[in-house]
Amino acid sequence: MSASSIWQALRLHPTRLPALPGAHQGDDERMVGYVKGNFFVRYRAFESWAHLNQLAERWLAEEADLRVQGTVKEVVAERFLREAPCLKPLPLHRYDTSYLELPRVGWDGYVNVRGNRYSVPGELAGQTVAVRLGLDDRLRVFHADQLVASHSLRPAETGWSSVPDHHAALWQATLKVERRPLEAYEEVATWS
Repeated sequence: MSASSIWQALRLHPTRLPALPGAHQGDDERMVGYVKGNFFVRYRAFESWAHLNQLAERWLAEEADLRVQGTVKEVVAERFLREAPCLKPLPLHRYDTSYLELPRVGWDGYVNVRGNRYSVPGELAGQTVAVRLGLDDRLRVFHADQLVASHSLRPAETGWSSVPDHHAALWQATLKVERRPLEAYEEVATWS
């Protein structure tokens, strides 16, 4: 379990806030310390994410939300009820936390990413594309905000990752052979 997954499971979303004067500096860190010192001290093992969520919901309802918060001197659940009408809904889609790289597609229709090469449609040769590396070990390539390729991330020593359809048009253009009647070859045979 990663730290960010645990925060999401606990419905906690730490944000970067402007610096506050004096006594309020470090409020975010104290929240992290509170969760570590109370929830994770009591619940040290989880059978699954669903189990972690169940324990977190129970801990929030039975303990964390019923306490008087030290800074504002109010019960957390009561303050939340008062503030709830002012809150905006969460976005429909999760925020994209994948790593972003902007490589140029090589003349051969491949992008270099982390020591390996991944195929993209050949018509993108020479253009810059957006490569997103997700926590699911997938590499997704976008051009003009459209997904154009998707690969499993591979270690450099395993070699290139190719999708034949990406370069089918290039190969067809390259492998075109001039068609001639057989008589042309018979004539060449008589030259020697």
